[in-house]
Amino acid sequence: MKKRITAYLAYIDKLLEENSADTDWDKEIKKHLVHIGFFAHERQVHLIVMVLFALMTLMSILYLNYSGKMIMLLLTVALLVLLIPYVMHYYLLENSVQKMYTQYDEMMNKNHKAFKLDN
Repeated sequence: MKKRITAYLAYIDKLLEENSADTDWDKEIKKHLVHIGFFAHERQVHLIVMVLFALMTLMSILYLNYSGKMIMLLLTVALLVLLIPYVMHYYLLENSVQKMYTQYDEMMNKNHKAFKLDN
């Protein structure tokens, strides 16, 4: 997923930098909105999973403090090992979707400027 997001962001950045007259901004804006929807959905799913892992980790830490059983230490460590990549991936998704919103605004501005030049 990381490769797909970074490649798509680079593609849109390149389109915005080139500002070619051949660019069909209406088509690119529609395509961009679809991608925003996909990545926003992915972000929402990962938020739910990350919060559940965080709650399970917190509960295992609390139970470890209460019981002192070594098996709970293993569970807590395992949950922490899984939680860290989830946080990092969610961070990437959140920042990428926020950047896509900014790119969308820039695309709309370029589309309006192109429309004004045509008329």
